[in-house]
Amino acid sequence: MAAAGAALAVTACGTGSADDARAEDRETKYRRVIEDPHPRPADVIEMAGAPVSVARADDGSLLLTYEAANVEDDEGPAATAWRIVDPGGRTVAEHAEHADAEATRVSFEGVPGGFVRVPQGEGAEGAYVLDVHGERRGTVVAKTPMRARAGDVLLTETEPTLVYRPATRTVAPLAGVPQDAVHVAVDERGTVWSLDQSLTDEPDRVVWQRDARTLGSQAVPQPYAGGVLTARGDTVALALTTDDGVAGLLTSTDAGAHWTTQHAVGIPWKNLKSGSDLLALGLLADGRLLVGEEGGPHWLATDPTDTAFRRLETPAPFTSLTAHGTTLYGIVDTVTSTYDLAKGEGLWISEDAGREWRRYEQRG
Repeated sequence: MAAAGAALAVTACGTGSADDARAEDRETKYRRVIEDPHPRPADVIEMAGAPVSVARADDGSLLLTYEAANVEDDEGPAATAWRIVDPGGRTVAEHAEHADAEATRVSFEGVPGGFVRVPQGEGAEGAYVLDVHGERRGTVVAKTPMRARAGDVLLTETEPTLVYRPATRTVAPLAGVPQDAVHVAVDERGTVWSLDQSLTDEPDRVVWQRDARTLGSQAVPQPYAGGVLTARGDTVALALTTDDGVAGLLTSTDAGAHWTTQHAVGIPWKNLKSGSDLLALGLLADGRLLVGEEGGPHWLATDPTDTAFRRLETPAPFTSLTAHGTTLYGIVDTVTSTYDLAKGEGLWISEDAGREWRRYEQRG
């Protein structure tokens, strides 16, 4: 993403309208955009203010998704848009649609050669591929579950667990997922990691499989239960939870050969406010673990051993923070739809582990 600096700039952080007349103008335009049956992408992006998600293809291209929803009610009209920018930051394609505020949010996953639209229902229907130029490509939707292979990409974690195979552009249910699995991750080698939740007094277990063959399992240390799970390369991390929230981590940096229970790593677990359901775990390409709360603070491991963490200093409170490769993407947005913008609203990018941040400059 080194070339992306051409499209990034630190700009003034607008807080919305400076006077009532200007606020009324923005409100009028916002209403017009979400009620328009054929909205312009640039208008949706302007009204949204910040993307709701960021997907990155293997060549460094980004797909940003935007949403402008009804402000007064959870129901009513809405508008969505996506924009693809190349590694140099130039817009190469964009698209917008009229939508319903109650509809499931559109999301994409970055894959080799482009982006896959994540299915929104109970099956694989609705999935398609956009290449890095914005051209839509069809996918093969398989009903028969398939075993994970190296390079497969996890699209949905559970109910159902779906994977995408770039070589054949196939979306299919994942074979061999344990019946009691409540969290699933797939690493680059095609190893399927799952957290199996016992319905008895037995502890939860992390189980890993490849080619439908169980390679190993690790019991979650009592008195903890397992939370969110992430895996990449040789690193696997599981949140340890109690009735009071997150209490620590269970980690392995050698593909499950050895496990470490960690509590005193520099993260004030007892001060986390959002609970285990909103804890976010991510892994950088070099094995460093990213831990955070949705809408709250985030911590990054100081090295790939993941035994110590430092809190990230951000230009504004992020509503979400994700890692792609070794680049961090933070989003500043309002929690609920409003006509005005949050302070510092937009996409922020860091290529040096969060020490410096550059704001992505919207281009219409």
